[in-house]
Amino acid sequence: MFSTGGAAAGPLGPRFRLLWTSVTVSALGDGMRFVALPLLAARISGDPRDLALVAVAEQLPWLLLSLPAGALADRVDRRRLLWTVDACRAVLAAGFAITVALGVARIPLIALVGFLLGCGQTLYNAGWAGVVPAVVRPADRPRANGRLQAGALVTDSLLGAPLGTVCFGLAALAPFAVDALSFALAAVLVFLLPGSLRVRRPEPLTDRQAARGLLAEAAEGARWLARHRLLRALCLAAATANLVFGGVLAVLVLYAREVLRLGAVGYGLLVAAFAVGGVLGSLAAPRLGRLLGTRWTLLVTMLGSGLALTVAGLTGSWLPAGCATVGYGALSMAWGVLAVSLRQDLVPEQLLGRVSMAYQMVANGGLAVGAALAGELAHAYGLRAPFLAGAALTVLAAPPLYHVLSSRQAAACAPVGTASAAPPTVGGSADARASRRTSGTASTSSDSSVMPPAQAQSAPFRPSPPASGAAAAVPTGASATEPHQS
Repeated sequence: MFSTGGAAAGPLGPRFRLLWTSVTVSALGDGMRFVALPLLAARISGDPRDLALVAVAEQLPWLLLSLPAGALADRVDRRRLLWTVDACRAVLAAGFAITVALGVARIPLIALVGFLLGCGQTLYNAGWAGVVPAVVRPADRPRANGRLQAGALVTDSLLGAPLGTVCFGLAALAPFAVDALSFALAAVLVFLLPGSLRVRRPEPLTDRQAARGLLAEAAEGARWLARHRLLRALCLAAATANLVFGGVLAVLVLYAREVLRLGAVGYGLLVAAFAVGGVLGSLAAPRLGRLLGTRWTLLVTMLGSGLALTVAGLTGSWLPAGCATVGYGALSMAWGVLAVSLRQDLVPEQLLGRVSMAYQMVANGGLAVGAALAGELAHAYGLRAPFLAGAALTVLAAPPLYHVLSSRQAAACAPVGTASAAPPTVGGSADARASRRTSGTASTSSDSSVMPPAQAQSAPFRPSPPASGAAAAVPTGASATEPHQS
């Protein structure tokens, strides 16, 4: 059994508060657009395949841009990347609000705007991947990630979703105008963040390294992930969870309208129910990780998510569906917080952007695949089918992940032979271990001792954090920590 969480520490600091404010402000507009875009598509077409097309377009950039975006984030100042992307998204959202006001928005245009905003989100998440490790200590990462997820969920789904449905009913352009404004404010807040978030490499780039293309550097991150047994298993589990979530999301507006007999406001409240559960799960995740250990927490939350989806797929009443949605939100967000925190502990800081985006390309690619499959599944077998199929898939995916987490070989799962940075051993590099011995840095592991390779082969996996210098050197990514995504 292992844990990614340590004892609760002090305040997370003013830089974290500024980042948290930027994320929560932007999330309000995201939440309004999140419900308004499918409502606009459903107003134009009642075919679930058209709604699935919009959902696929929003998620497709994860498959196309994740790797080069991660390489770019490891080269540039992440603070500049974040505010530049948000400024561009503000202009795009404002332009789309004008087309909605003019009444010229159709399914192809909605899909195109969703795709372009998804491109921005991919670049944003690439920059965000290294922010939390840069501004908080390793022991505080689960707490910081939980607060970011909770703050984003409150403004995104709990406030933004119901407000978005009300505003859409009053004026269809309103949610998209607010989204543009929120992007602009978030860009200003990140611009005001003091200091640089550029990666501090252990050695300056050589001329040959600087000349290498982004794709070559991106491939390095993908190889690192592929050779890391634990992260590879975690990534596949996240892809499965997101495939299910993407499928449910693609048909949710029609499920609320035709199965639960809810109007637009009822749909918004259903999304808000997910947020209520998500906030609870995000805040409870660090405590659950300490009490149960990460291994058991990930297993229980996956199995519980399958049960919640089963209830939603079988019921035709809004009350049990709402309760199941709350449970699904809590369990899936708790899973995501611990998964992101574990990934931040395991990946070297100079590779964090590339490895994180390789991870997200696979994991969030499941959203696009799930949306496409759910559209066809709902068209052929009804709107309950994506929920029930997703429940079965989630339950089936839990035991293989638990097996890897329980494996005695997981302690030695770090890859070897990375070109630009030696991959971490169980306890980090030799310099990192020496730094911990001399500085007394608190470990997020349940056992901070460093095991030699022979012992690592026969001991359960216990991840130790990088040295304090690695986390402080520079700057998670579901909404903010990878907004709603694992």
